[in-house]
This record gives sequence, structure tokens and C-alpha cells, in this order.
Amino acid sequence: MKHYIGASNPMHAQFEPKADYQAEHFAWRYEAGVGTITLNRPERKNPLTFDSYAELRDLFRALTYATDVKVIVVTGAGGNFCSGGDVHEIIGPLTGMRMPELLEFTRMTGDLVKAIRNCPQPIVGAIDGVCAGAGAMIALACDLRYGTPATRTAFLFTRVGLAGADMGACALLPRVIGQGRASELLFTGRAMTAEEGQAWGFFNGLHDSASLLDAATKVARDLAEGPSFAHGMTKTMLAQEWSMTIDQAIEAEAQAQAICMQTEDFKRAYEAFAAKRKPVFGGD
Repeated sequence: MKHYIGASNPMHAQFEPKADYQAEHFAWRYEAGVGTITLNRPERKNPLTFDSYAELRDLFRALTYATDVKVIVVTGAGGNFCSGGDVHEIIGPLTGMRMPELLEFTRMTGDLVKAIRNCPQPIVGAIDGVCAGAGAMIALACDLRYGTPATRTAFLFTRVGLAGADMGACALLPRVIGQGRASELLFTGRAMTAEEGQAWGFFNGLHDSASLLDAATKVARDLAEGPSFAHGMTKTMLAQEWSMTIDQAIEAEAQAQAICMQTEDFKRAYEAFAAKRKPVFGGD
């Protein structure tokens, strides 16, 4: 991928999605600190292919170093989010593969979720219509999710003869909606309604289809105006503290907050408060 400009070491390079990144398998747009990814095969309800999986994974990995991108919105074109892996372009070929190739594929799909979760920016899902299989996992990997009354979210892996354990579903879904509810959805593959999703905490809110993307983008822009370094710390601690004891978590948060107290944004917030004005954060 051609993300890195002017440096041999990608760790020290600058990712410039505004000028440099042209997506091949989805649409990318950048404006005012917010990057928007649109899955755009609407005639097929935006399914994923081997190539789109890989490109999404690589983009989220590169966004780790994109300090100009403060928040990311993920959505789908044509009234649907994502129908999962393309039946003819992925599922068909998988039936003819041997174990090493299959494991390479399943690790790649899991790497997409890891890349989303490890990306420091808050990620907002705008999820309409069909949200199924791998599409449901992309939605689950987002930090905030907004749907519509028409959204149907299905972890339908058992419907194609596979385990409900796919791309981290058995770890992530119980954390969001609870063990019992997650067990039902992963065993049966049935669709979770939008109303269930909101009541169970999967969705942060529901909007009509016409206003969904605008509503999600407003949330993203509000977050983008906040302290982006601190947002990244919050995301990191939310992920890491699941495996900590309470005492470990309290100590980890003490260290994390002490780091944030060294930032210029912390000083800016104090100075703005003292001057009775709104702070303008810089992310440093």
C-alpha cells in the first residue's frame, strides 16, 4: 500500500489520507479530522472479498500513524452495511482449500478485527439494513454503533456450518451484550433486531436511514474536536482492563492519567477553563 511518504521507516513516516490514499475496494473520504470508510458494493449488499478484507486490514493498521485522522466512521452504501463474505468470491473458493490456506484466511479476517481494535482513533459505525457475518464483526469491533429501525445484525456463521467462534465473536460479543444473549445469537445465527440491539447495548442509538450517516458523523466530529491523545488512551484502557484485576486496573489508570497530564491538551483545557472559553485541543 502507498501510505507512507518520505521515510524508509514506516514508524516514522507520515500517512496522508487526504492526498495519498485511493481505496480500491471501498470508498474513503477525509474531512475535518474525520475519515469515512464506505463499503460500496450496494448491488450485493456490500459483501467482502479476499482483497477487500486485506485492504481494510492494511488501512486500519496504517491509520495508527495518521495523526491528522482523529475519528473514523464506517458505513455501507445503498441502505445496507455489509452482508459478510461474498458467497461466490470467498465461501465457494474456501470449500476447495486445504488446512494451511484456510488458516491463512481465518487469521487474516481476525487480523482485520485486531487492526480495528488496535487503531487508537475512536471508530463509529453507521449501520443500516443488513449487517451479517463478517459485517457484524466489523460493526462489533467499532467503539460506538448507531443503527436504524431496519438494521438486522446476524452472526450467522452456524447457518453455513461453521462455529459461532469467528473473528473474535466469542470474546467480544459477550462483553457488549452479555453472555446469555451472545450465546443465543452465536448458536442460532438469528438476526438481532434494531430494538434488541439498542436495549442490549449493542447500539448507542437508532436513527432513520436518511439521517443515520449525518448523526454518526456529528458524533465523530464532536469526538474529533476533543483530546485525541486522551481518546486513544481511553480506547487502550477499555481494551486492556478486561484482563486485569480491579487493583491492577486502578494502578494502570493512575499511570495512564499521569501520562495524559503531561500533554499540552491538559494545559490547554485548564487555560481555557480559567479564561472561560472552550478549549481547542491539538492532540499533543
